[in-house]
Amino acid sequence: MRAVLLDATTLGMDIDLEPLRECVDTLEVHPTSTPDEVAERLRGVRIALTNKAPIDQRAIEAAPDLELICVLATGINNIDLDAARRAGIEVRNVSAYGTASVAQHTMALVLGLATQLNLVQRDLALGAWQRSPHFSLFDRPIVQLAGKRLTIVGQGELGSEVARLAQAFGMHVTFAARPGSANDPRPPLDTLLPESDVISLHCPLNDQTRGLIDSHRLALLKPGALLINCARGGVIDELAALEALRRGTLGGLAVDTLPEEPPRAGHALLDALSEELNLLVTPHSAWAAPEARARIIELTADNIRTHFAR
Repeated sequence: MRAVLLDATTLGMDIDLEPLRECVDTLEVHPTSTPDEVAERLRGVRIALTNKAPIDQRAIEAAPDLELICVLATGINNIDLDAARRAGIEVRNVSAYGTASVAQHTMALVLGLATQLNLVQRDLALGAWQRSPHFSLFDRPIVQLAGKRLTIVGQGELGSEVARLAQAFGMHVTFAARPGSANDPRPPLDTLLPESDVISLHCPLNDQTRGLIDSHRLALLKPGALLINCARGGVIDELAALEALRRGTLGGLAVDTLPEEPPRAGHALLDALSEELNLLVTPHSAWAAPEARARIIELTADNIRTHFAR
């Protein structure tokens, strides 16, 4: 049974692939694969393993022996599902592998914004503490999280774990209704925003959530609110959020994702990191704790075993 991993470097080269090797006769590992290379490398293969490398109709049609595609991620938008279905190929993904990692990262961003940590570090690098007439610096106001209201969009495993951690800080947590749902008993997002101190996004990117936090909803926020996006780039209007941050109506902005990744053409948020703003940008790394990446391999091995046990 021959398997090919198309883009190993997207998982980090420190991850042990032995659980996968134990499930197959041969595991061929490639750091990355171009679309042309994908089609060539899948010939004669029964199992395709991919994180982000697209497997399109052309590649599927060039691989008559292929019977299982394992996506080493939750999203399967890089697979031509219609072509796979026509060819009788099963597509399996993994989920809930990075809950602890993403929730921890989310709270790190919340805490970073609440303490304006990036700006405080900048002040210290410029000698502000050394020049202070007092033992402390009070130039950057701190938001105490205890007693503050956190609104979460997305009540899945990630959102629920963030809620649990936030409650440990004494925050009052409310989940917003699913965007686009008319029968959701939870309160609508628009009614929660004016009373929210922190908004954290943990929803998928789809037609209902694209541009969910736009200029209209930013205007509904109470002054000084903190906005965190550890969902997908595109769930917020980054340019509108940046403008609100510059005006001072938004108290802080932290994102772990951008609409294009990597942002080879740049992005306004990256340019703004040099400004004196309560702004944090991380490189889609919330999921990437070693334990979470190792869990991806374990769950993928389970997917292979399940498929061939039938």
